[in-house]
Amino acid sequence: MALVAGIDSSTQSCKVVILDSGTGATIRTGRATHPDGTEIHPSLWWEALLVALNDAGGLADVAAVSVAGQQHGMVLLDAAGHVVRPALLWNDTRSAVSADALVAEFGAAALAARCGSVPVASFTITKVRWVRDNEPDNAARVAAVALPHDWLTWRLRGYGPAGESPLGPDLDQLTTDRSDASGTGYWSPLHDAYDLELFEHAFGRPAREASPGGATAPGDAVILPRVAGPSDSVGTVHPDLFEGMHDGVRLAAGAGDNAAGALGLGAAQGDVVVSVGTSGTVFAVASQPTSDASGTVAGFADASGAYLPIAVTLNAARILSSVSTLLNVTFDEFAELALAAEPGSAGVVLVPYFEGERTPNLPQAKASFHGLSIASTTRENMSRASIEGMLCGLAGGLAAITETGMDARRLLLIGGAVQNPAVQVVAGQVFGVPVVIPAPGEYVARGAAVQAAWMLHGTLPDWDLETAAPPAADHRPQILANYLAAAAASNPTTPNREVFHD
Repeated sequence: MALVAGIDSSTQSCKVVILDSGTGATIRTGRATHPDGTEIHPSLWWEALLVALNDAGGLADVAAVSVAGQQHGMVLLDAAGHVVRPALLWNDTRSAVSADALVAEFGAAALAARCGSVPVASFTITKVRWVRDNEPDNAARVAAVALPHDWLTWRLRGYGPAGESPLGPDLDQLTTDRSDASGTGYWSPLHDAYDLELFEHAFGRPAREASPGGATAPGDAVILPRVAGPSDSVGTVHPDLFEGMHDGVRLAAGAGDNAAGALGLGAAQGDVVVSVGTSGTVFAVASQPTSDASGTVAGFADASGAYLPIAVTLNAARILSSVSTLLNVTFDEFAELALAAEPGSAGVVLVPYFEGERTPNLPQAKASFHGLSIASTTRENMSRASIEGMLCGLAGGLAAITETGMDARRLLLIGGAVQNPAVQVVAGQVFGVPVVIPAPGEYVARGAAVQAAWMLHGTLPDWDLETAAPPAADHRPQILANYLAAAAASNPTTPNREVFHD
């Protein structure tokens, strides 16, 4: 069977997986790191992609490729194809004031209705507004606005600045997909189209969707990537980029990272994915678009033609690392301590807003322990309360998504922290939904490979998902009830705490 390559250009690194398109079996992998920061020049992504592809053995025997990437990152290009300024990433919060301005100008409900989400600092629309207001010289040079996966796909096809690319700077060749477009804040999942009025309001100039046949709108219009369908081909990898590569390696549309992760897991309608990383992410595959005027749930599109409502917590795995460091124990010792405590941690509760919080929206909040007595203040209870607090915060995201009308039937729990046995046990007690633990893997890159295989063969592949033994279904509602009481006591004016319910 033909080989396909999936690329995950994330905030931290670029990962490549090369799989058998028939079975999904991993043939080889590659990796390269990205520098830290909240802004980065896209050329560093390109360099890392080349290193990761070489580390994976290259593309000489590969039939199709797809690129998944971190969402929201703003890549500004001038008419000659040069990057105007380093890309502002999703985690660059300087545009928070721009988000507030847009909400004040349109109203949260109107923005949610138009584009499925209330914009926050991570969204692209807030970043183009920030550049307009703070870097007018850069804004004047902008001829196109793309996202990380859009730009990398464009470069793989051979486009880029003259003298640095085989085909030169044809900005009308820029492409994206509906999942990544839905994270910009100026594309509507409901209407499957850009909201060009919103973009013009934010940036101060008209925009048009890329058209390979040439311009169809005013000449000063900013070009936005053409939105390809989930299984579309957007071109081929230019053979001059890689020594020994054959002509005709096809490129799929690509996707945003969470949407690609859903594809890689084989998530279907009724599935909820909870990803425990530096931050926590809860997203679900839904049959209908969502619109949450509170801003708790972002109503994105997925990479299969459906929808992907998503909620995010700022605090996740770092909760465990912070408390284990405080207790001066290894992660294995931390798990042993947590498992030695009773469910509910003898009434000890950690409200884990160490870095403020996004779900609920409490950017200035801090973490706090509750329910401590002489008897309950033990290392065991503090360890278990940390895990319970982390998962209860994520349960709030799940509650917000189910309130949009989504019926959660299965919960897929992924991320490095999930390999901690205590996290798995507590997950079976906090979530009132059957929990599945997929084997560790690069699911975003795997999802990109799924998309490449779909484009190549014309049908969405049905690859097996390897899973660990599920945790015992031992739902303990009192854990969440105690957490909600402590969170309310800590933040009595929380505007949207009503979404956190059992």
